[in-house]
Order: sequence, then C-alpha cells, then structure tokens
Amino acid sequence: MDRKESIEKLEKRLIDFSVMILNLTEKLPDSRVGRYLSEQLIRSGISPALNYGEARSAESAGDFIHKMKICLKELRETYISLNIIQAKNILKSEQSIIQQSVNECNELIAVFVKSIQTVEKNRKSKPVKNNS
Repeated sequence: MDRKESIEKLEKRLIDFSVMILNLTEKLPDSRVGRYLSEQLIRSGISPALNYGEARSAESAGDFIHKMKICLKELRETYISLNIIQAKNILKSEQSIIQQSVNECNELIAVFVKSIQTVEKNRKSKPVKNNS
C-alpha cells in the first residue's frame, strides 16, 4: 500500500469511527448522565477525523505533529469516555457495540502513536540545511 492509500484508509477509518460514535450516542439514555456523556463523546469522538483533515494540510512537519497529537489526545479522551459507559453499564443491551468502539479507538490510538513517532524520528534524522 502506498502512502496516499494509507492516508486515505486512515481518513476513512476515522470517518467510520465518527459514525460509530454518533450511532452510539443516539442510544444513550435521555438522562443527565446520558446527555453529558453523549455531548462529550460527540466532541471528542468526531474531533480526530476533523483534525486529521487539518493535519493533511499541515504547513510544516511541526504543524503536522501538533495536529496529530491533538487527534491522539481526543482519541484517548474518547477511549476513557467509552470505558466509563462500559463500566457504568449504561447500555446493557449494546455491550458489543461499546466493545467494538473501544477496540477501534484503541487501534486508532496505536496508529497515531506510531505515526507521530515515525514523523518525529524522520524529522530528527534529516540533516539541517545550512544556507551560508
């Protein structure tokens, strides 16, 4: 798989994950806890897809790393929210959907950690050009 295909595949995965989160939030109860977690999940669960779009248009390697770290931060926040929902057993009949969301979120976290490490490593290994 070439770089462009890999980028497009990750973008598609993030969009699919966003839809998964939206579908899950629609199932949360209309209670104080349900509304709070729903709003939190919508913000943090969709943010990685949107920020990845920004990262693809980064102005520099530093800007790219910064935007990728924002995606990672939001994925970690989503992961915790999903685990809270699972631990509280809010959606008893939807445990498989929650577990699927947790698993995908965890995999996306791993992808972003590795991507950030790779870019940072490549950035450090490139010699600085001296224009004098």
